[in-house]
Amino acid sequence: MNNKSLDGLFKKLLNEDSIFNNKEVLRPSYTPDSLLHRDDQINNLATILVSALRGHTPSNILIYGKTGTGKTASTRHVGIELERMSENLNCFCSVLYINCEVIDTQYRLLANLARHFGEDIPMTGWPTDQVFTKFKEAIDSKDQVVIIVLDEIDKLVKKGDDVLYNLSRINIELKKAKVSMIGVSNDLKFTEFLDPRVKSSLGEEEIIFPPYDAEQISDILIERAEIAYKEGVLNSMVIPLCSAFAAQEHGDARRALDLLRVAGELAERDNKQIVEEEHVRKAQERIEIDRVVEVVRTLPTQSKLVLYSIVLLRNNGYQNVTTGEVYNVYKQLCYNIDLDILTQRRVTDLMSELDMLGILNALVVSKGRYGRTKEISLSVPIESTINVLLDDYRLKGLAGFKPTITSQMRL
Repeated sequence: MNNKSLDGLFKKLLNEDSIFNNKEVLRPSYTPDSLLHRDDQINNLATILVSALRGHTPSNILIYGKTGTGKTASTRHVGIELERMSENLNCFCSVLYINCEVIDTQYRLLANLARHFGEDIPMTGWPTDQVFTKFKEAIDSKDQVVIIVLDEIDKLVKKGDDVLYNLSRINIELKKAKVSMIGVSNDLKFTEFLDPRVKSSLGEEEIIFPPYDAEQISDILIERAEIAYKEGVLNSMVIPLCSAFAAQEHGDARRALDLLRVAGELAERDNKQIVEEEHVRKAQERIEIDRVVEVVRTLPTQSKLVLYSIVLLRNNGYQNVTTGEVYNVYKQLCYNIDLDILTQRRVTDLMSELDMLGILNALVVSKGRYGRTKEISLSVPIESTINVLLDDYRLKGLAGFKPTITSQMRL
């Protein structure tokens, strides 16, 4: 297809009426002017941080809550208001937002913080303590309060808590500036892995964000839909259905907003001027596949092999397979691509992890005098899962692999 015909294609598409006014308000990156059903949490946060406007050091805060409960949006909202008010009061207050899923090492975190204050730090190569010193020097050049928001802080902790220890003690070494930290996490248990000194310093204040119920999610969707969509394009059942699906997902408002956006995109693709219930159901299916694909793609190689073993057994007519059957096929796969074979106990542990991720369902059953075993069934679409697994260059050679399956493959 040449450039001219492409131009014509895009012109044709642009000339078609969109049912959206502003799709961006349905994305997680959008921070609304007001957040429904989070007044208590926002007020708590503001009450703790107001001391920054008086030139004092706010307490460190840990914020907990499941995905899509408004933690990040509320923190950003309060941060924007705090910076705006500090400008009005002519005092220096900065709120720095760091996503620890992206910036997940001590060096990268400190380099990112230092660069925010004009320090020219290379991406790698310096000793970490040198980067830390540069950051301290940069912020201590004037009287200011710096609030560091560490979103998904548990991802950073998995690689060690040295940086948190250093940041939690930084105020002792500063003469002019003051530093406060806000840790945001989906994992209520992540502090169990912290040094007790870091834990007590970081968790001076704790704020819990409970899941939304279906009615609260519906309120959020109605407010966003008024901005996102043109009037009259949503069937009356679309928002209740999105709310109901998201309420099943532990009150995940982000999931509801994704559903509402993807349903509209699917309606447009069908050249429909009204978003119907069927578009929401298709959106639910598509988002679930996308989630599974992302989770499977990021699994370690050994976990992928365990999952592929279950898929192969499923494709050979097994509905519920046992750990013994999985282990037998797993060993064949490892042998085929020359990979170390883990013990059966370790493979069982990996299956438990896949169960927790919602990729499979493992049920302990009694085999009478033969003891107990786990019966495993898949919770993910087979075809999509196979495609993602075989995308991994280490597993490509297993395409079309036929395992030897015997009737003795039982625990």
